[in-house]
Amino acid sequence: MSSNIEIIRICEYCHSEFMAKKTVTRYCSHKCNSRDYKKKIRSKKIKKSNEETYQIKTQGIELIKAKEFLTVKDIAILMNCSRQTIYKIIDSGKLKSIDLQIKKIIVKRSELDKLFKNE
Repeated sequence: MSSNIEIIRICEYCHSEFMAKKTVTRYCSHKCNSRDYKKKIRSKKIKKSNEETYQIKTQGIELIKAKEFLTVKDIAILMNCSRQTIYKIIDSGKLKSIDLQIKKIIVKRSELDKLFKNE
């Protein structure tokens, strides 16, 4: 059954004006329809990838928050600063630490909490 109506519509992809024969037509051509479909699929993939990346980032922080003893790198991630800043805080005596090896410094979680309670 064909329709004799002609409706002026605007394509959702290229935004050009066209004559539609149905009231539900959204695109001016099959080409615009395909391109918009691919664009939607691509944006869904990007959104999913960004969500996975965010979950991986926050999962790392949650694991650090659960630790009793923290390394300088862990503290830098929690405080969102550089490792050198943490070393300066330790050298100034504001944060007590334990030297396990030459390059391995451990800080107790309670000492880090005390640093922020005092200030």
